[in-house]
Amino acid sequence: MSIKRYGTVQTGAGGKPLPFARAVEADGWLYVSGQVAMENGEIIEGNIIPQTHKTIANLIAILHEAGYGVEDIVRVGVWLDDPRDFWTFNKIYQEYFGEHPPARACVQSSMMVDCKVEIDCVAYKKKD
Repeated sequence: MSIKRYGTVQTGAGGKPLPFARAVEADGWLYVSGQVAMENGEIIEGNIIPQTHKTIANLIAILHEAGYGVEDIVRVGVWLDDPRDFWTFNKIYQEYFGEHPPARACVQSSMMVDCKVEIDCVAYKKKD
């Protein structure tokens, strides 16, 4: 089995190191760790709208770094801080995944950092 890690040293809010990779690839499967609306080590300001866009942009950036695209995602996990954000989140989510909808779970959860949404995913791409 071939394993490749992307971004093995993460920096969280306040510049503290976090002990996980942004993504791990194993035999065509890419497991992307939960992403939040973080930029330069800090959560961006704003409600569910800008935070969802930034979170998905961060997820897509990791996919592209590993040579994958949105169309390769087979499963997404979503955590929302406030369940009242569900329908607003879905409108934005559909902009990115409307043509290639993966399987998805979406739950309410208290967040480990001060954000509105966290998203992880699993993607697959047959490797030559």
